[in-house]
Amino acid sequence: MIAGVSKAVFSTLATSGVLKRLASRYGMRQPHGFARRFVAGESLAEALDAARALERQGLTVTLDHLGERVTAAEPALAAARDYIQTMRAAAAAGVSRNLSVKLTQIGLDIDRATATDHLRRILEAAAAADVFVRIDMEGSAYTAETLDIFERLWTLGYRNVGVVIQSCLRRSAADIARLNAIGARVRLVKGAYREPKDVAFQAKQEVDAQFVELMRELLTHGVYPAIATHDPAMVAATQEYASDHGIDKGRFEFQMLFGIRRDLQTALAAAGHPFRVYVPFGREWFPYFMRRLGERPANVGFVFRSLIREEAQPQP
Repeated sequence: MIAGVSKAVFSTLATSGVLKRLASRYGMRQPHGFARRFVAGESLAEALDAARALERQGLTVTLDHLGERVTAAEPALAAARDYIQTMRAAAAAGVSRNLSVKLTQIGLDIDRATATDHLRRILEAAAAADVFVRIDMEGSAYTAETLDIFERLWTLGYRNVGVVIQSCLRRSAADIARLNAIGARVRLVKGAYREPKDVAFQAKQEVDAQFVELMRELLTHGVYPAIATHDPAMVAATQEYASDHGIDKGRFEFQMLFGIRRDLQTALAAAGHPFRVYVPFGREWFPYFMRRLGERPANVGFVFRSLIREEAQPQP
């Protein structure tokens, strides 16, 4: 219940223009901007620097160019071009060739055709650069359309693409079965969006229970699934199931977000698990940042301490 209230509160705060303007003043200030705990930076260059640092630790990365809910044609086209530029820059820099894409950033709120056309261009550029693209999953209002677009492109022969499934949604078991049947690569997460009771489980115990069930389905029947969690209990359940069923570590990977549970990230990589860190960057970092706070309210104290420290510093 507390987790649900936190998501609700921070989902509301994420839409506040006043709070966004305040956050923009301090969030990315060097070197102590509070958002830098969870966001690599506002520029692609900063993201590539963070990616190189992680890879020196034996981790791999996915670049996540932040932005969502674009409702005009020109910004959607610009976002698609930015994704392509990100892939090319990553290839030139020699970092992991993985990219996360949000469909609402490339026009899904305009219409399905716009988002699909932009995604095809991204996937074609990705194929040329040997990049794997993960279609991110947004709120439940977009789940059906996201999966429909993914499956349409899959039937057209695109294979350098995967998708995300959220264990909080009641429909996810059926979605996993569909995706496993066609051999798609799935990233399993708990889900960070506020959802209604008829669509999503509200209690943490229920979300966790379905996460474990879906993880088992993916490890048994899926194609190189990504188990994305910061929860040590979910990590342990995954390790136990893989060990008990003779599933080699190389058949799946763990994933976590930039700046969260760094100790667990390095420990899993050191234990021989393929491990990937999502590296978010970009000027539209505020909604993403608020979702991270909603997932773990203890992070709020870190933010307030950072703000107090910033206020105490002389202003330029």
